[in-house]
Amino acid sequence: MSDKDNNIVSSRRAFLGGAVAAGAGALTANAANAQTPDPLITEIQPWAQEFGDGVDAVRYGLPIEHEGDVIRRNVEWLTADTVSSINFTPIHALDGTITPQGCAFERHHSGAIDLKKEDYRLMINGLVDTPLVFSYADLERFPRENHVYFCECAANTGMEWAGAQLNGAQFTHGMIHNMEYTGVPLRTLLEEAGLDTAGDLAGKWVFVEGADASSNGRSIPMEKALDDVLVAFKANGEALRKEHGYPVRLVVPGWEGNMWVKWIRRIEVMDAPVESREETSKYTDTLEDGTSRKWTWAMDAKSVVTSPSPQAPIKHGTGPLVITGLAWSGRGAITRVDVSKDGGKNWETARLAKPGEKMALTRFYLDTDWDGSEMMLQSRAMDDTGYVQPTKTQLREVRGLNSIYHNNCIQTWLVRSNGEAENVEVS
Repeated sequence: MSDKDNNIVSSRRAFLGGAVAAGAGALTANAANAQTPDPLITEIQPWAQEFGDGVDAVRYGLPIEHEGDVIRRNVEWLTADTVSSINFTPIHALDGTITPQGCAFERHHSGAIDLKKEDYRLMINGLVDTPLVFSYADLERFPRENHVYFCECAANTGMEWAGAQLNGAQFTHGMIHNMEYTGVPLRTLLEEAGLDTAGDLAGKWVFVEGADASSNGRSIPMEKALDDVLVAFKANGEALRKEHGYPVRLVVPGWEGNMWVKWIRRIEVMDAPVESREETSKYTDTLEDGTSRKWTWAMDAKSVVTSPSPQAPIKHGTGPLVITGLAWSGRGAITRVDVSKDGGKNWETARLAKPGEKMALTRFYLDTDWDGSEMMLQSRAMDDTGYVQPTKTQLREVRGLNSIYHNNCIQTWLVRSNGEAENVEVS
């Protein structure tokens, strides 16, 4: 253990010891004085005097009502109608890395459709030896894999290009979730159909589309299709939720969420990309001179402090404080996260909850002491390719102010002396 770690532990022990001696009325961190009777300990409470719910009271478990903040939220003015809109994961209220399906963000282009397993079909056609159609039951018979991946909308943090806009980590960075997906590798299904007809696979593409009204067609290079793309039918051990593409969706690790086509119905092997709406007029990066870059699929290394943050203020007063957040990279694994309390002048290396995993969220913690001074909290992620998360100024120098997608800049929260936080720009 380092001297710094020893100092934090000693400080924490001293704080807790002093808290007991100080008396309950004088504590800012709500540590109770063991010598002062606390009715929640000394008196029998109502919940200990009666039976609780039986095992059949709720057939599918829901979050307890006391955690009412852990919900998805949308921004009403963001789109004209919720059938083509997005809501946001409450990342400020979560810990660890796995996102429960019930609060994982959703993005729809024509609404979430109701499609039964029995009615599900997946076609593979185009430059294949044998065009095939799979039912849901067919897919279940192939060897399956389990992988934890993050899915991030390319527009995550997009509103922040022009300056600090939305006041909360849920709204600035909540177009992301991280789940364990179960499914069949796409290469398995393509090999089942046969690729000899396609000839040299260099330069070949697959075009994928969904069964919903928008179809959301996207072109994927064959190299990626044969690498790690998954045709998934489970998430976090259970069936996909309706809003996440039940019964089957595509998982494209590390790449923008728009390519993770839901309710996937067709995969066509082609000589060239289709140049669909979603890969020309949308999901391209408009530069200062008005031209747009396309095929910027991978999500670069990014991070955000989730607590303290505007929706997760400091309520316990001064003393020991756990600063925590999330980091991720679509190009590899997170190797390090630094945290600054002064807007980037000085940095401390945070503790990773566990070693970073490829294309998955990584939780970081900085255990510190807070004296009540204002803080300008930032986090900066690094991945195993050597990439370092940039400032907003660095991004603007390359792309100007016309972009929406792929904003992975360093985020700043101003934490005031009363513990409340707000979104500010330190670029």
